[in-house]
Amino acid sequence: MYLVTIVGNLLILLLIRLDSRLHTPMYFFLTVLSFVDLCYANSIAPQMLAHLLSAQKSIPFQSCVLQLYVSLALGGSEFFLLGAMAYDRYVAVCHPLHYTVIMHGGLCLRLAAGCLVAGFMNSLMETIITFQLPLCHNIINHFACETLAVLRLACVDISFNMVMVAISGFLVIMLPCSLVLFSYGHIVAAILRIRSAQGRSKAFGTCASHLTVVSMCFGATIFTYLGPRSASSVEEEKMVALFYAVVAPMLNPLIYSLRNKEVMAAVWKILKKFRDKR
Repeated sequence: MYLVTIVGNLLILLLIRLDSRLHTPMYFFLTVLSFVDLCYANSIAPQMLAHLLSAQKSIPFQSCVLQLYVSLALGGSEFFLLGAMAYDRYVAVCHPLHYTVIMHGGLCLRLAAGCLVAGFMNSLMETIITFQLPLCHNIINHFACETLAVLRLACVDISFNMVMVAISGFLVIMLPCSLVLFSYGHIVAAILRIRSAQGRSKAFGTCASHLTVVSMCFGATIFTYLGPRSASSVEEEKMVALFYAVVAPMLNPLIYSLRNKEVMAAVWKILKKFRDKR
């Protein structure tokens, strides 16, 4: 699954780079998303694979801090990116005649940079307050250095930290989710106003891949960080975190390629060029 994640996201990056028809705002954001997925998978999966093959499953303290910071930053950046991509689809469907004017290159770059900066700043704050706590022991009940798993090692009351995790979750998850809901509310209203079934199908087709990825990512993370705590929640958190860390980055390029006619057309075009050269 890790190899499929790496190869799939690299192919998406290469495909968008080689085909000029994919040099649009939608595929610019997909490029950034694939790059974030690549980095996110590499922040967790290699260490986890090494632990699966070793009897002593240890990680240096500094590496644990770095892993938590990087994975949390990339995860947060991905949610903000999904919000930006929803806004891009809103403009494409609801304001098609002004799409290229509104979603110009400068705005796309600023949105992508803002998503990354917001993700890394949020992660920096959460990492600092997490590792300032005195720890009773150093055995993490998780496959990676994850915020809630590290907080359970603390010797002191963690109520303040849990409040900060909730605030962080609201900012990183619920704000982009609200933008997604706002954008798709307007998109659905615009699609329903289209009289022809073919027009409605085409408009919905431009959003289907993004909507699938949004539902998958937001659903899993809301369950992990904003859901109610229970005695079995630790094991459930690990399963959901495993899905988000390994399965989601693998599925994203598959969803965006198999459910997207433009991407599939670009694949066949490049394969045809390669066959003709042979």
